[in-house]
Amino acid sequence: MPEFVHYHQRERVVTLTLDAPDSLNAFGSQEDCDALVAAALRAAADPQVSVIILTGAGKAFSAGGNVKNMLAGNRIGRAETPLATRDHYRKAIQSIPRTLWEIEKPIIAAVNGAAVGAGCDLTTACDIRIASPQAKFASSFVKLGLISGDGGCWLLPRVVGFSKAAEMAFTGDAIDAEQALQCGLVSAIVPADQLLEHAYNLAARIAANPLPALRLSKRLLRESQHMRLPDMLEISAAYQALLHESDDHREAVTAFIEKRPPVFSHK
Repeated sequence: MPEFVHYHQRERVVTLTLDAPDSLNAFGSQEDCDALVAAALRAAADPQVSVIILTGAGKAFSAGGNVKNMLAGNRIGRAETPLATRDHYRKAIQSIPRTLWEIEKPIIAAVNGAAVGAGCDLTTACDIRIASPQAKFASSFVKLGLISGDGGCWLLPRVVGFSKAAEMAFTGDAIDAEQALQCGLVSAIVPADQLLEHAYNLAARIAANPLPALRLSKRLLRESQHMRLPDMLEISAAYQALLHESDDHREAVTAFIEKRPPVFSHK
């Protein structure tokens, strides 16, 4: 059976491709969820990786949960009892936002096509989203008589604001790439044949910076969403104290004074 997630590294950037185009890259089993988690953790643990790109093979980013499997007990939908169903969600699809949220390296979603249901939620668990003109987004759970079981009702309002998130969740309607750009769900629309290269170029610009500073910058951005400013300032002071002692900070300052490009160790 082919791997659900394809892992490719180019310099300090890893691209994770959901690689089940026949099912529109839908998550159909516990193993599919485990595959994405394992690939993301592999990139997170590799000191030679600074940035992760997430995309889909074929014409879709991800159709979310495989609807055909929802009644089959594959830890994607309904199980034999409500408690078992709850455990399925916890162990399978919920493992993905938990993992991506804790990874300190920047994650870019290159949304090449439909991102529906859990696929839409998956994009909101990333830090940056860019889209092709063919992309569309739908928080479509209500159309199946369900709610987002993988954190979308927490993630989506933080990206597009409460009103737009409520509109998407209550109607289940899809929005296209232009609408996604207008509401801040994506930061750029790129021609389909340039999407991955644009994502890589963005990732490379990010990866050119010292990895410790990137990791702590992402941590501050994440933590700031639920902290008071005084508490955030305390953490910022502590992180800054650590970075002032880093080799890469000293190299950056030295290179600036010497008017040359810095050479970072990323340690």
